[in-house]
Amino acid sequence: MSAPVDLSPVDTAVAAHGRAPAALIPLLHELQKQYGYLPEEALRRLCATTEIRPAAVEGVASFFDGFTRRPAGRHRISVCCGTACHVKGADRVHDSFARALGLAAGEDTDAGGLFTLGRVACLGCCTLAPAVRIDEITYGHVRADGVGRVQRDFLDCARIEAGPAARAAAGDGQPVVEVRVGLGSCCQAGGSAAVYRALERELARAGAAARVKRVGCTGMCHRTPLVEVVAPGQPPRLYAKVEERDVPALVRRHFPRPGFFGRLGGLLARGVDRLLTDEAWAGVERHALDVRDRPVADFLGRQRRIATEGSGEIDPLDVDEYVARGGFAGLDCCLTALSPGATVERIVESGLRGRGGAGFPAGRKWLAVRRAPGERKLVLVNGDEGDPGAFMDRMILESSPFRVLEGLAIAAWAVGAREGIFYVRAEYPLAVERVRAALATCRERGLLARDGFALEVEVARGAGAFVCGEETALIASLEGRRGMPRLRPPWPAEQGLFGRPTLVNNVETLALVPWIVRHGPEAFRALGTARSPGTKVFALAGKVVRGGLVEVPLGISVREVVEEIGGGVAPGRTLKAVQIGGPSGGCVPAELADTPVDYERLFAVGSMMGSGGFVVLDDTDCMVDVARYFLAFTQNQSCGRCTPCRIGTKRLLEIVDRVRTGRGRPDDLARLEELSRQVAASSLCGLGRTAPNPVLSTLRHFRAEWEAHLAGRCPAGRCRDLVAYVVTDGCIGCTVCAQRCPVDAIAATPYVKHAIDTARCTRCDVCREACPVNAVEVVSPCPA
Repeated sequence: MSAPVDLSPVDTAVAAHGRAPAALIPLLHELQKQYGYLPEEALRRLCATTEIRPAAVEGVASFFDGFTRRPAGRHRISVCCGTACHVKGADRVHDSFARALGLAAGEDTDAGGLFTLGRVACLGCCTLAPAVRIDEITYGHVRADGVGRVQRDFLDCARIEAGPAARAAAGDGQPVVEVRVGLGSCCQAGGSAAVYRALERELARAGAAARVKRVGCTGMCHRTPLVEVVAPGQPPRLYAKVEERDVPALVRRHFPRPGFFGRLGGLLARGVDRLLTDEAWAGVERHALDVRDRPVADFLGRQRRIATEGSGEIDPLDVDEYVARGGFAGLDCCLTALSPGATVERIVESGLRGRGGAGFPAGRKWLAVRRAPGERKLVLVNGDEGDPGAFMDRMILESSPFRVLEGLAIAAWAVGAREGIFYVRAEYPLAVERVRAALATCRERGLLARDGFALEVEVARGAGAFVCGEETALIASLEGRRGMPRLRPPWPAEQGLFGRPTLVNNVETLALVPWIVRHGPEAFRALGTARSPGTKVFALAGKVVRGGLVEVPLGISVREVVEEIGGGVAPGRTLKAVQIGGPSGGCVPAELADTPVDYERLFAVGSMMGSGGFVVLDDTDCMVDVARYFLAFTQNQSCGRCTPCRIGTKRLLEIVDRVRTGRGRPDDLARLEELSRQVAASSLCGLGRTAPNPVLSTLRHFRAEWEAHLAGRCPAGRCRDLVAYVVTDGCIGCTVCAQRCPVDAIAATPYVKHAIDTARCTRCDVCREACPVNAVEVVSPCPA
């Protein structure tokens, strides 16, 4: 008989969050944090002590992916299945974890109760794909044959977020030199936290007049961890892909020890480095970058930083540094020189369009809320960035939380609101943490309550529902209900949260607002195009050499982003397509790569801007598989409210699965096109209306690939049911593939050409990746 559940955490949670129905999601988050899952007894206690009905608890707990009713292990392994991770083998990584944990079909927790394995729609670390998070620690570039190392590393270390002590000046007064280290989610997944700690340790040992400074994302995610040494009167020195072992030599290079004995000790240490390894000392130069170098200049030179202004240079939680660089000057201007009406007019004149999806004019939204009757207006910051392959909002919140708070305050002043709510994905714990810390500083300094204006702000976490990126679904979840969109009108500007006039803008939109107020609408319109003015932040990921976060003027071409900024695809590969706009977008083929990136022209080629995901695909990617991936995602994330989306996407997925596995029928492509048009025309919200886009765009631009699948072939060699792994005559009999094979499908016979037992082979790709002479090939169709 199992032990009774301790119900005291339920009472503690209720005391903290309240008894009202709107507190349901925060309460469930707290209970899951305490128990690791949602026990039946705890949920019954919750209903008995609050105003929340059992039906509401059941509806919400079963709707959101972030809640689980099954007992879980002590640690949770979440394999990211976002777009970039999918095309780089996330499924194989997940299967390898399942094998390593000894999980049978239908199980998710190992026998010892140590790990629970699951999938997550997107971790927002797309440039480090495939990415895996274990509890709060994220790992990037995880290979199918490296899952054991990841588990061992997790059990040996813990994540450390730099606190106030780390930001304190070293020695007396302000330090002369700053050593900047990016500590965003991507950076930490790449190992920057360990580099940060090593720098603190080595600088203290050297007695250097310098401080290690936490900064936000530079955007160069493909080169993390990054370290920048900034000394007065000298050009900054930038180092990429720095490892913990490189830190002692880097510190000795820039901070020689004082005095004769200090210099002597440094020379001896340098000599020991040279004796031990050629790389220990030369590693500093190996990691050095120059902003004039072609790859760096190409990546940074085309960008125009507005929403991401200051990222990679300032401490995200140092409000004094933010103010010194013009922070809160926009809000000051509004409170002292602009009326609320004039502030709205400035946004209208700028032509700013919402950066979260369809590009609705932000000024028109603001004007509608301002004109709406009622005194209790509020502003919602939509940070529920659910698009797989997108991480713009995460980076902005982690790197510039004060900037978004300032944008929120300006919006509230303009529309007459005195309350604001941040709604942030629960999958972004660091973003939530930094927004809360920045908000606490603003309250302490009185930055949001002055000159007769007072703004109350709170932070709410989502619970893993992509549909909550739609504003009415987001509002429903904040009211303690399932995140299901509703018919409009009335619009949220008229009747939003609890019936109150509500302005909903996404993170990037509000991050642009302070710059527009400071510099004027004309300066913003001078960038971009006539109908799509300003800049847009894109998450550049997938099969691209220089992945990362880029902010560029709209109107730039797809090719310029991918090839000039991103460096194109890997040598030996060819660009096939760029998937833009997440599940709602479509694939732009290589032959249309000169298409300008703006709202209208992307739509004309079967894609859309969306929130800004930019996933590059090469000739090893299967377009049928890509279409299937996005359709499966939207079908899984459908709220189920309307029949066209709930049933239509399911039927579409059945047909695509049939084609992808070689069981397609001659009329399946015509069926897909007809049903896609019906779903798009009759669904309730944007999720259903755009769900067929990846199918339609790939049918439009890659029809020959669909037809090949009807004939039983996958030209890209991606679809498991249509491919086989074979060993060529180039095999040298080294047995490496046999040693790595997780299912013993290859006999370990030395010096003999190996063979793969196709009956046992799981198509995990480990043998092909491991072969030192590239003697394993993927063939399609499967040999008889």
